[in-house]
This record gives sequence, C-alpha cells and structure tokens, in this order.
Amino acid sequence: MLLLGLSCLLLHVFVVFGTELTFELPDNDKQCFYEELEKDVKFDMDFQVISGGNYDVDCFVTDPQSNVLYNEKKKQYDSFSHTTNMKGIYKVCFSNEFSTFTHKTVYLDFRHGDEEPLLQGMTGNSALTQLESSCVSIHEILKVVADSQTWYRLREAHDRTKAEHLLERVTFWSVGETVLLFVIGIGQVMLLRSFFTEKKGSVAATT
Repeated sequence: MLLLGLSCLLLHVFVVFGTELTFELPDNDKQCFYEELEKDVKFDMDFQVISGGNYDVDCFVTDPQSNVLYNEKKKQYDSFSHTTNMKGIYKVCFSNEFSTFTHKTVYLDFRHGDEEPLLQGMTGNSALTQLESSCVSIHEILKVVADSQTWYRLREAHDRTKAEHLLERVTFWSVGETVLLFVIGIGQVMLLRSFFTEKKGSVAATT
C-alpha cells in the first residue's frame, strides 16, 4: 500500500505544468513574467494580494503580438483562463504604479497545458483494474489537498499580515496614550504645587 501511494505521488508530480511564486511589488513599480507557449494551449492564472495597502493591484496579460487578453485595475484577487491562438511568449504583468508609498506582496499561480494521463495507455473507454482505480482516486485526492493547502496558506498569510498591522497600530496608540497620561499627570502636579507655593511679593506686603 505504501508503494502504491508513493508511485501515485510521483505520477502526480510529473504531470504538473505550472509555476507558483510569491513576490514583492514595490510602490510605483511594475513586474512582468513571461512564458513561451505553443498554439492551442490552455493556461490558467490565479493571483492574490497577500499584504500591502488596500490589498489591491493592477494586472494585465498580453499575447506575443501585445494584444491585451486580460486587464483589471485594483483587484485583490482574480482568476483568468485562456486558450492560445498563436505560438510565442505570453506576458503577465502586475503594476503598483498607482501606489506612492505602500509595497505589496503578491501570490501568483500560473498553469498551462493539458494534464497527461495518469496511466500510460489509459483512455476514456478502457476498463481500469482495482490498482489503477486506486491510483486515479489518490491522484484526484492529492490535487484537492494541494489546492486546499494553497488556499489555507494564503488565508493564513493574509490574516497574519492584518493581525501584525493591527498590533502595530494598537502598540503606537498605547504608547501615545501612556505619554499623554504622563504629561497630564506631571502638569496636574505642577499646577497643584503652584497653588500652595507662597509668592514673594505677597510675603513682603504683609511685613
């Protein structure tokens, strides 16, 4: 059973075509990624802004002739699918040029091509043995697990960033309140002392 699981895991790894990455996008900056694709190849793109500003970014996709296939402004997350109609280099760009002082952290998942058959010679009408059916089931479950892990990691990173930002704001506010309390306390003490301090002019007048 262990050998079956390892063999299916290796098959699952070998048929994956794509790239997952997380990168920093500085303010007033733009970053592009390039992928050379054949004609009639389907590609899928998912992205999400993990941290920075209002968690939004501009994104556009162009074909080898610089025709715009996808163009969205100030999106926090989105998905895009397209089937190529020509061979060449396709470009995916993310822009943070509208932001003047906040940088962003962006997650990108780019997949292309059709998934190869899990088992060599397997067709839609062919009967599967119990071992082959188990491999296919494990393969499908592994894909669901991988997608779920990616989603949970993104949610965790996003929530952690918001919590750290909130903690920073609360800390600054607490320090400000503490300083203000000290200033008010010292002011009140000095004011009370002035009430009980004898003035030299009044003392000379009484003598």
